[in-house]
Amino acid sequence: MTASPWHALALELDHWSASGRQIDLWLRDDDAVAPSPALDRLSELAERFAAPILLAVIPLLAEPELAPALRGMPQLRPCQHGAIHRNHTPAGGKKSEFGAERDADHVDADIAQGRRRLYDLLGGDVLPIFVPPWNRIAPSHAARLGALGFSGLSCFRGFRLGSDGGPRLLNTHIDVMNWHGGRVGRLAADVVGELVTLLADRRMAETGNIEIGLLLHHRDHDETAWSFLSDLLQAAAHPAIRLVDPASFVRLPGSDRQCDPGPR
Repeated sequence: MTASPWHALALELDHWSASGRQIDLWLRDDDAVAPSPALDRLSELAERFAAPILLAVIPLLAEPELAPALRGMPQLRPCQHGAIHRNHTPAGGKKSEFGAERDADHVDADIAQGRRRLYDLLGGDVLPIFVPPWNRIAPSHAARLGALGFSGLSCFRGFRLGSDGGPRLLNTHIDVMNWHGGRVGRLAADVVGELVTLLADRRMAETGNIEIGLLLHHRDHDETAWSFLSDLLQAAAHPAIRLVDPASFVRLPGSDRQCDPGPR
């Protein structure tokens, strides 16, 4: 680790400890479809640091070989990532598989088809959390996710449910990738600086403990991204941080029950 950005993070975490508060840190990784060396590396980090990771699997692109691979990766918690990760937004708009321009019946049918496929593939290990591709879903569609069997919805910071509500919102806040600068890992100084600012702002504006979600994409990680993730998980040994199992967001305490895949 280089001293400067990580030292600033340690100091900020000391402030949290001094006030008797904690940061619940959780991780989400998107676009899983098949076993790969990158998926192995993600699992190895999760095991080494006892850091469960919400693994967003694209159901209609997932390969059969993914199922036995995940059985040997107990820290990776699979959930549904859209249906086929296909953009339906007209040219010029921001990419979305479930935008407001799509008919509700077609959206529900796609999500339900993906849900059945994922349960057929992975069984009861699938968490009832929905992750829309590109972190976008029209609020009108999000409001129906509960009826489709989901108790959680995970997007990116800034996403809000509409007036009709929806399942529990589990937004991520920090992305380790620079998508517009070459699809490369962001420099540690930039990511840690963003994290320190976010923590300081929330420490002063809020009370009690907070949740922070980190967004990963193992298929796109370069050495910069992998190195940052390893260093952050080392830093998470600080007493102000608690690594949280994403399953705890949707399970009752002490319960191993999962939502069923719904009608076929």
